[in-house]
Amino acid sequence: MITRNTIDQVYETARVEEVIGDFVVLKKSGSNFKGLSPFSQERTPSFMVSPVKQIWKDFSSGKGGNVVAFLMEHEHFSYPEAIRFLAKKYNIEIEETEQSNEEKEKANSRESLYLVNKYAQESFSKDLWEYPEGMAIGLSYLRERGFSDETIISFGLGYSSERIDHFYQKAIKSGYTEEYLVKSGLSIKSERGAIDRFRGRVIFPIRSMAGRIQGFGGRILSNTKKTAKYLNSPESEIYHKSQVLYGIFEAKKAIAKEDVCYLVEGYTDVIQMFQKGINNVVSSSGTSLTPGQISLIRRLSSNIVVLFDGDAAGLRAAIRGIDLILEQGMNVKVCTFPEGEDPDSFAKSNSLENIQLYLKDEAKDFIQFKTDLLLKESDNDPVKKATTIREIVQSISKIPDAIQQEIYIKQCAYSMEISEVVLFNALAQEQNKKDVPVRKRFSSITEESQIQKTPDQKNNADPLLILEKQIISILLQYGSHEASFNELYVTSDEEGNLIEESKTIQSKVYEKIFLDLQQDEVELIQPEFQLLYNQLIELFQTKGEIKIDKIIQQTDPNLGQILTDILIADEVHQLHDWEKKNIFVKDRKSAVGQLVSETILTFRRYLIDQKIKSLVESAQKSNAMSEHIEFLEDVIQYQNLKKLLSKKLNRVL
Repeated sequence: MITRNTIDQVYETARVEEVIGDFVVLKKSGSNFKGLSPFSQERTPSFMVSPVKQIWKDFSSGKGGNVVAFLMEHEHFSYPEAIRFLAKKYNIEIEETEQSNEEKEKANSRESLYLVNKYAQESFSKDLWEYPEGMAIGLSYLRERGFSDETIISFGLGYSSERIDHFYQKAIKSGYTEEYLVKSGLSIKSERGAIDRFRGRVIFPIRSMAGRIQGFGGRILSNTKKTAKYLNSPESEIYHKSQVLYGIFEAKKAIAKEDVCYLVEGYTDVIQMFQKGINNVVSSSGTSLTPGQISLIRRLSSNIVVLFDGDAAGLRAAIRGIDLILEQGMNVKVCTFPEGEDPDSFAKSNSLENIQLYLKDEAKDFIQFKTDLLLKESDNDPVKKATTIREIVQSISKIPDAIQQEIYIKQCAYSMEISEVVLFNALAQEQNKKDVPVRKRFSSITEESQIQKTPDQKNNADPLLILEKQIISILLQYGSHEASFNELYVTSDEEGNLIEESKTIQSKVYEKIFLDLQQDEVELIQPEFQLLYNQLIELFQTKGEIKIDKIIQQTDPNLGQILTDILIADEVHQLHDWEKKNIFVKDRKSAVGQLVSETILTFRRYLIDQKIKSLVESAQKSNAMSEHIEFLEDVIQYQNLKKLLSKKLNRVL
């Protein structure tokens, strides 16, 4: 595990504008930089980088955060991978926490496997381009398949000699041990010694999401040998076939940007389509799709289009695996090619425009595709048709979203000419098998939406959350500032008359906010805002100030997103060059006292409104509106307090 000291050093050294500048063309805009969004197609810049605050914000997609968050979003690194990437870029030595001997041995073993695989890829590639056998057999084959030299290099393709231990001997001479050559599956230990697993094959390196070589696929080129056409690396500490996708490293950016992933069967399908310009394509490497592979795609997009060969004999069996995609709540479409064609041949013989048009027009919703396919097979046989309906309902039952289920049931009822009630009953039976709650067909929609909302989405509807966000914003930007606050004090004279007195006090902004909220015993409603509020107040009370570059180092992406939105909000005008149009933005710092007072008073007034509403609703439920004088007294008291707060708001200077 990477030490906190290393993580801190990475954050202190890495410059967000330098790192993002390697991926996005940035132009100076005031104290910030701006550029075109790397997450969407656009013509005018909506992407902003703040060197002072060390954050970035993409206004077209809503994404934002610190330098690590950018690498996690753009390169789809995990948190440790992003830290390691930055450490390597800035030549920072990575310190690991103390590990047990067993943990050290395991970590060393994994790293050794990655290193031997890296060497193997380089060796196979060198043999393809420089070794006579590789050039005559391997390179000729790849070029005959229509792959350009640039594509061959880009995918790191290679060749393994037909000699029984050609690679093994090279690796041993280069200092690699037999132990890891065997563990990686590159060599096989036999009674006669070590032999090369992939001898006489074209080599396809299989990379992880981060680009490290996990394993290899090899295609035999000799027709005389009685052996498998394709051969993969065996399972190892770093290669689990059920958790890898060929082409995921090359395709990840395009998948995220296009928000759809094309799934094919073979290595050459991926390479040919990629060469033609369809970059958001991956392969399951000839295996049935697994939950681990689906999870990799889901990190990038919730939309999958499965591409099948036109004459795929096992088409019916293959589509069964797609139910796994539905179970994970993803959207699935299916596209088949004309008879005799596969993604490789179709891409090779068509232009990019024709391929894109074909994929757009021919991709069908999976449930509809399965319905059409099974209906043809049933051939109007009532028994077969009943079986077909059950199979389709089984697929629909995999979908976690109740609304989607209902839409599909209605479509299925129309296509199958069967009543919706019967299909809903069949769906209920399937769900009962899995011991999940069954939704009644004619039940009313629940009052509360089940869709999770981010704080920003909630802000659009809830004034309290807007005010909570404003409080966090004030603390972040002006918390340690001292400001003047106009306070209205109410006392009474000897005769009981109310006397209002206005006083101006000097106080730290964070002290004013903390004391006012503490006085009302108020906690922020949004959990993320409350968490940030507690963090900020603790820092102010212990250190007297906060450092933006430190507070932005949130491991929780959601908190980082909220902080970025708040910190960059005042600078969005720089994207549009408002000053050049004689539109000048007022600096809030000049009226921070008024801003704090108005925010807190308004916040308290909304809380009182909610309290009054709660009292009225409680009284109505218990029919106590006219029976309990205490209720009326409470409401009057809160109404008077609300009037006082409104008066204070009108008096804020």
